[in-house]
Amino acid sequence: MGTTASPATTATPSSFLSSPSFPLRASTSSHLRPTRRLPVNVRCVSSPPAAETAYTTKVSRNANISKLQAGYLFPEIARRRAAHLLKHPDAKIISLGIGDTTEPIPEVITNAMAERAQALSTVDGYSGYGAEQGEKKLRAAIAATYYADLGIEEMDIFVSDGAKCDISRLQVLFGSNVTVAVQDPSYPAYVDSSVIMGQTDLYQQDVQKYGNIEYMRCSPENGFFPDLSSVARTDIIFFCSPNNPTGAAASREQLTQLVKFAKDNGSIIVYDSAYAMYISDDSPKSIFEIPGAKEVALETASFSKYAGFTGVRLGWTVVPKELLFSDGHPVAKDFNRIVCTSFNGASTISQAGGLGCLSPEGLKAMQDVVGFYKENTKIIVDTFTELGFNVYGAKNAPYVWVHFPGRNSWDVFAEILEKANVVTTPGSGFGPGGEGFVRVSAFGHRENIIEAARRLKQLYK
Repeated sequence: MGTTASPATTATPSSFLSSPSFPLRASTSSHLRPTRRLPVNVRCVSSPPAAETAYTTKVSRNANISKLQAGYLFPEIARRRAAHLLKHPDAKIISLGIGDTTEPIPEVITNAMAERAQALSTVDGYSGYGAEQGEKKLRAAIAATYYADLGIEEMDIFVSDGAKCDISRLQVLFGSNVTVAVQDPSYPAYVDSSVIMGQTDLYQQDVQKYGNIEYMRCSPENGFFPDLSSVARTDIIFFCSPNNPTGAAASREQLTQLVKFAKDNGSIIVYDSAYAMYISDDSPKSIFEIPGAKEVALETASFSKYAGFTGVRLGWTVVPKELLFSDGHPVAKDFNRIVCTSFNGASTISQAGGLGCLSPEGLKAMQDVVGFYKENTKIIVDTFTELGFNVYGAKNAPYVWVHFPGRNSWDVFAEILEKANVVTTPGSGFGPGGEGFVRVSAFGHRENIIEAARRLKQLYK
């Protein structure tokens, strides 16, 4: 009696059929006659691969993060730049988009860091954890250099790894139950950190705004300062001057209005002065130049755009002892607790660089770097003005804000990238008030600025 292979009625994977454990012919043994082979009807039908099921935890995602729109602005620009390079590998791209510095850090500053770094290899020079608030000598130097005669003392200053990092720490300080106002347009970290903290409602696509955020419109029509009479009361007011992205610096009169508005409403101003060193007129460099500001404001600042510390990472936040919560508790005490809990202090090497910045030679070197970038802004402004565009900013900031009436900002960004191989920043990435504008950064080597100007003239002549 023989064994026959019955016709297959269902698909059988060919790899399985060819394996040693599944021979195609019937076996024979010494006591059985060889069987007659019958044709085997095997249909090789590709079957869909089994769906891979990834293991998931039982921890739910932070629903606030899912509210965020697309990617953070600057990584999205980097993604589009990379896609353009993939398509045009020989393109010589000039980046005037992200506000990253390009000129070398002055040697007087790097020497200070090098000396501190070398000292760490010695018994006497080694140091471990430092004060979370920063080295006493650096805090005193910041107070004396930037806040002399303004009533700000070294104990009011918290040294950090940059203003952007401090913005997120401040959000943790204030918590999820506060209401927030931002300039429109403004640096996207204010809004995105508010969303992540749960301070906002969902994104409203029709108006391109998040619910429960007060957008303070800043446009050429109002001199880039909001009409405070039409602004609703909020707990926290984020305000940047000189503004990123418009480059507008608020006047003393305007900041006096802002402080009064905050005091009348019992609000706290988070004042971002990251570009104060670029101010060349009589606009205030600190919110604390305004009488009464210490009772309603704190200020964050950075060495990033002064000394090229974008990668070194060093900044500070000033929280005056006069700034109190509604129950009378000092804001500085709670911020100190946040800092001590989430931060081990800025790098000792970075802080040595900060002291180098604030030496007489360092201050002069930083002024020279700032002056160089301001010369770049003039080249960019002259280029767009010659081409007939309305141009804003530049006078007190390293940014040029260019108006393309009736155009979509991302379309203009794509046009300049594809046709001129120049990266800019679409204005709508800074809020709905930025639609129709692009921001052009003056951070760049001089030869690149000149070449970018040539390409833009060729594109829009």
